[in-house]
Amino acid sequence: MIPKPQEIAVVFNVADIERTEGFYRDTLGLDVTRQEGAEPFWLIADLTAGSQLIFFQSDDVRPGNTPIVVFDLKAGGIDDLITALAEQGVTIVTPVSEAPGGWSADFLDPDGNALAFWQRAEVPRSLKG
Repeated sequence: MIPKPQEIAVVFNVADIERTEGFYRDTLGLDVTRQEGAEPFWLIADLTAGSQLIFFQSDDVRPGNTPIVVFDLKAGGIDDLITALAEQGVTIVTPVSEAPGGWSADFLDPDGNALAFWQRAEVPRSLKG
């Protein structure tokens, strides 16, 4: 069985994480929480029904390469899903690799839009027997 995403996050790569924190917290009024695991730190703004905005500081910030919609695989199975997508001819941009708190993989939809799957490290990467 191929796993299906249950929640969604929109991930932004930003040039100045502290400026971003101030904007989303002070200007937009979102509850923004600092996280460890990426330098200098990264941010999560929890929205409703399991939706999140996530921010990472990056030296490679260009218009058009952010944000990325990231689907959360609560039950795991990222290896199975990415293998199945590749077998269907989907362009895999980044194979399954370590990400803060777990594993992720990036791929393109038919129009070239970047999407990603992420799962926590605690759940199995494969759900096959």
